[in-house]
Amino acid sequence: MSSEPEIPEAPATAAHLSYAGSSRVATAGDSATLELYGNLDRPAVRFAAHIKRPLRFREGLSALYAVVGSDYRYQPKDRTQYLAYLRLKKETASASIWQAQQAYFGWLLRNDPLQFCILDPVVTVHPDQVMFEVFAKDESNYACLAFTRAAFDEVGETACGTTNIDFSDHLYASVQQMRGYRKTHLKIGTEGVGVATETRPEVLEKSIRIPDSWLRGFLQVQSAAALPLDHVRLAPMDLYNALRHLRMHGDRKGKRRGLRFELVPAQKPKIVLEPWETVIESTSEPFQGRQARVVRVWGRRRLMTIKRLLPFVESVDVYLLGSGLPSFWVLRAGDMTLTLGLTGFNAANWSGAVGFDLMLPRKTQDAEPTAKVVRFLAGGVFAATREEIAQQTGIKGAALIEALQLGCQHGQLMYDIATGKYRLRPVTESKIDLVRIQYRNQREKVAHDLISRRGAVKIASENRIAREGLELTGQVTVEEDKRDYRPQMLLADEGQVRRVSCTCAQFRNAGIKGGPCVHLIALRLAYAEREAKKAKTDDAVTFETRAYTRRDDAGENVVQLSLERSKLKVRWGRAGQTMRLQTLKFNTEADARRTYFARLADLDAKGYLDAIPE
Repeated sequence: MSSEPEIPEAPATAAHLSYAGSSRVATAGDSATLELYGNLDRPAVRFAAHIKRPLRFREGLSALYAVVGSDYRYQPKDRTQYLAYLRLKKETASASIWQAQQAYFGWLLRNDPLQFCILDPVVTVHPDQVMFEVFAKDESNYACLAFTRAAFDEVGETACGTTNIDFSDHLYASVQQMRGYRKTHLKIGTEGVGVATETRPEVLEKSIRIPDSWLRGFLQVQSAAALPLDHVRLAPMDLYNALRHLRMHGDRKGKRRGLRFELVPAQKPKIVLEPWETVIESTSEPFQGRQARVVRVWGRRRLMTIKRLLPFVESVDVYLLGSGLPSFWVLRAGDMTLTLGLTGFNAANWSGAVGFDLMLPRKTQDAEPTAKVVRFLAGGVFAATREEIAQQTGIKGAALIEALQLGCQHGQLMYDIATGKYRLRPVTESKIDLVRIQYRNQREKVAHDLISRRGAVKIASENRIAREGLELTGQVTVEEDKRDYRPQMLLADEGQVRRVSCTCAQFRNAGIKGGPCVHLIALRLAYAEREAKKAKTDDAVTFETRAYTRRDDAGENVVQLSLERSKLKVRWGRAGQTMRLQTLKFNTEADARRTYFARLADLDAKGYLDAIPE
């Protein structure tokens, strides 16, 4: 007799939020008041002002709501939920309607705790601006809506700090009532707005369990914004043309779905929409970088969340970390700025997340340099550039960069990429348990432990498959099990996993439906660490693949060079078509390596762009 296994509850952090009332927009005649209640469990933050441009404010909050409620996780056809539904139906057949509903919501809480939950924004009032931050529940979108203080005619006393505000469907519906002809007043505070009464209004309390992976992703986005990025400036019409094409054309099953930036120094950037290969040439300024490159990013459909704000946008700045890695889109509309961060992967894309984790520092203790930076900003400064922080704290160079990144990952600081400043912004009032969120889950923790053991994880073989990617086969030795496991995966050029297998019992029983096993994660980590530590000298290279691209009037030409010890494979042809293959064999690895780098230099001299930059 088979039974459906219970899915263990995901690790989560309990959060208790208390508000003096429900946030809303109260209208009376030709005036309106936007009442935003702050969290009573945090230090009071107060801000009261008249909004100069209510329509922009309305569309900005609407875009923020679209981000916080977005969920772009792929939902495959899976009988697991259906079988759970049948079992739940059988168990509640004789129960009352209320009992059946309680059983359903209990199951939903265990499997998808954020299904009907709108996570309240983090609101920060600083001397120079007011910010609203949100993070999508699928861990793929981050947004920061900022208004300069010049956007308001301030009235009353202001208290700077960070809090949460009640953000609900009801608030979104009432925000749509804001009109340009109405004089609109904004009030942020714990006491709310309205006629003073002798009795305190009924307290609105929320007790939610935030998945640790969600909290970890929110903090990591802040740290990623401080890494070196390529800057591209677009005109609003360029972004509109890209979104219009995506709206008019559906994705093709089995085809590439990236947004490709072709960047050449002193030339205007080109945006290529896949798989249609539609080229949108930027009408803004030329690319100011020093090296030509091609960067593919994902999450282009998530850009639709800002469509209502686009008519007000004056310029668009795009910051690219690399192919398959997070990208940041800064939309400037006068005294309002919306920063949209696309992670390049969501909660289901474990491979991209694992590769991204290795780029960030991993420490669970507050270092003294980070504490020194926090004390400086908490002394009434609140926001400062890296140069100003270095001058005031005496921390410089790599130590300062690490201290700032750790501050972002620990939830104490945030990097405002739109202004280039680090800001004091504690995510929660209580101290975050950094040990709990150090790893994405228990399997990842075990995989890191295997990596730390010398010789426990090895890459047994590599096989380059044309037009598909790199096939890795590993050997993972687990002393506790007294056996070796053989994980295997097919990695696309940008790090996406296309096919996996493993000889462990977990994979044989459930496949990839329950998430990757420890041995697959360990293999992915081993490969990523090896690539990160690869020496830059030519003599150290024995396996490597580079792809180059060049566009002409007829389309895109692609050349791929693969060095495999003493063999060199050259593939060339039109993008999307069958490529020709030439295999060259050499007497020694040195000869093959010398020819490989000579061909790379020749392609670079001919104007080809490196499509897989290091």
